[in-house]
Amino acid sequence: MFRLDGKTALVTGASQGIGRTLALQLAQQGARVIPAARSVDKLESVAEEIRSAGGQAHPLALDISQPGEIAGQLGELPEEFAEIDILVNNAGITRDGLFARMGLDQWEEVINTNLTGAYAVTREMVKGMMRRRYGRIIFVSSVVGLMGNPGQANYAASKAGLVGMSKSLAKELGGRNITVNVVAPGFVETSMTDGLGDRVREQLEKTIVVRRFGSPEDIAAPVIFLASAEAGYITGEVLNVSGGMYI
Repeated sequence: MFRLDGKTALVTGASQGIGRTLALQLAQQGARVIPAARSVDKLESVAEEIRSAGGQAHPLALDISQPGEIAGQLGELPEEFAEIDILVNNAGITRDGLFARMGLDQWEEVINTNLTGAYAVTREMVKGMMRRRYGRIIFVSSVVGLMGNPGQANYAASKAGLVGMSKSLAKELGGRNITVNVVAPGFVETSMTDGLGDRVREQLEKTIVVRRFGSPEDIAAPVIFLASAEAGYITGEVLNVSGGMYI
């Protein structure tokens, strides 16, 4: 079940963390994978790991913070990777700060990357999906976009925006056999959480019902399910993957 043989998947923010694991796991399920991010060296490492395991991968330099350049960057894909069946919008950044002190640059950088960048990539992908009458679009949001978090008004707004966009797209595209869903992770073991001190980690773990941070693999599993044929009757949904941090 949940095999993706014959499908091509593009994952943004795939050079590290959750995105890297998503790319590797999608390849394990048989998909041709396009790991996309700004760091070409790290992407090549991801692609080589996929190829070494017998999969197919093509790294793509893609800067979603520059929406006007995305169409041209996607146009560089070779023919065998050009028709995208599965799009995972995972890339995102944080620029945290209390709202009263948050500069416009902090606000715009996060919104432009996390929300506008996802819009720009998705808009390019949707055209081909509509023509072929098939697609799986998955946005990686955050429970912060559902519950809010002090010091992250910009991040929460961008992640909540992904939810609204996905529900609207689900209604627009469902008749073309294109599903659109959201996975909303809680705290996950990545470089973004590595810097937390022991006391902070202990306090945060107390807010999580299962009493631990998630792993990138915990996020990859529902993404693979939503990308599969078996999830073809699920669209417009937000899957909370936070270990019970948000209920």
